[in-house]
Parts: sequence; C-alpha cells; structure tokens
Amino acid sequence: MRVLVTNDDGIDSPGLAALARVAVEAGHDVVVAAPASEFSGASASLLGAQEEGRLVVDRRTLPDLEDVEAWAVGAAPGLIAFVAAYDGFGPKPDLVLSGINRGPNTGHAVLHSGTVGACLTASTHDIPALAVSLTGHRPTHFASAAAYARPVLDWLVRSGEQRVLNVNVPDLPLAEVKGLRPAHLARIGAVQAQVEHEDEGFLTVTYGDVELDEDPDSDAGLVAQGWATVSQLRAPVADLDVELPELGPLA
Repeated sequence: MRVLVTNDDGIDSPGLAALARVAVEAGHDVVVAAPASEFSGASASLLGAQEEGRLVVDRRTLPDLEDVEAWAVGAAPGLIAFVAAYDGFGPKPDLVLSGINRGPNTGHAVLHSGTVGACLTASTHDIPALAVSLTGHRPTHFASAAAYARPVLDWLVRSGEQRVLNVNVPDLPLAEVKGLRPAHLARIGAVQAQVEHEDEGFLTVTYGDVELDEDPDSDAGLVAQGWATVSQLRAPVADLDVELPELGPLA
C-alpha cells in the first residue's frame, strides 16, 4: 500500500520518523509530508503558507530513512492530507498515518488535534487512517508507541475498511505497558481548561490534568493505568434520526 505519514508536531519530530519506520518495516510504499513547523491544535483546518498562490514545500531527509521521500510543508496536517488526496505528493495514498504525537489525544478533545484532524480529513476522501500518540508532557518512549502502532496498522490493512483509528500509548518502557485495549472516548480528555475574566479585553486560560477516577475504562483512564488504547473515530456526519424544523418561504 502507498502510505502517507504526517503529524502536527512538525517535520523534525522524532515521533514522525519513528512512525515512518513502522510503515517501511511493514513493507509499504511510504511518503512523508509533515508541517515545516508545529501545528498542534490545528484540528482539520486547511491553513497553509503560500508564496504567489503556491503552497510552500521543501524536500527533506529523515534520520535513517534516506530512501523515503519526505517533504516539509508550510501547512497544517489537515491541508496536507487534503492535498495528498489529490495526488499532491505522488499518487493518492491508500492509507494515512499521523503521529507519533508528543502528548495524548484522548477524549472528546481529539476534536482539536491536528494529528487526528489529518486522519479525519483523509477519511472524507475514502482513505483509512491511523493516529498514534504518546502520552506525557515530554514523552521519550517513542519505541513503545511504534511497537503498538505496528499491529494496529496491520489489523487496519487486513480489515479493508474505511476506518479511522486513534491509538494512545503511555510513556513507559515497552515491558511496562500492560497491553492494548479498545476504549471509548473520555468525556473531556487528558486535560481541561479553566477560564477567568480579568482586566477588560483579556481572558486567562489555564490547563490542568483531568481527574480520571470517574471513568477508568475510557481511553484517558486506561492510558493513565498503563494500557495502550485504540478507539475508532468517525468524520462528521449528518444525524438523520432527528426531526428538525421545516419551513416554507418567509417572505
């Protein structure tokens, strides 16, 4: 399969190279296209830097992946996936991998993730996708996340379905990760915000860890207990099972 590997941490992130190696070792035809700078929190936005109406791209070489075509792109990961669907980085990919993200992408907060946003964008173009994240504020065990990414990637390919899977792995040595479990999304995620009104014209936003005791079987709760988790996501769809107002002309 032709696999596009992207992320929201940027082209120089060690997690990007680690995930690209997973795809190469799985025998896939890999191309890397990732933001030239960090785009965390970009969701599925189509933001991109342009020069004279053209998207800015720069050829790169990733560590120990000299034979893999790699591009630094002046764009959010959602736009990168969108462009790839229209043959922007060679033939349309058969699958998109996004990550390995620095920090968790759990709970309903995945809505804001650029890592997940690339995958949801891909799915709207009938491309299955897998997002992989490593929890922790400054994670270091990318090899653990890569080890769990491989069997999930293989399962996704075998399924033959247009799925979006979201994997979170605790920042632990591989031998200390308890295993992989399917999980529902936590109500919020790994962090929550508090907003305070101060001087006129300003809001102060602070972030703190979520108490996970209320939902220990959610993705955030299980990761906190040392499990890797996998969840299936869906791109936005219309809810047709509700009666909505219908009106004729108003004038």
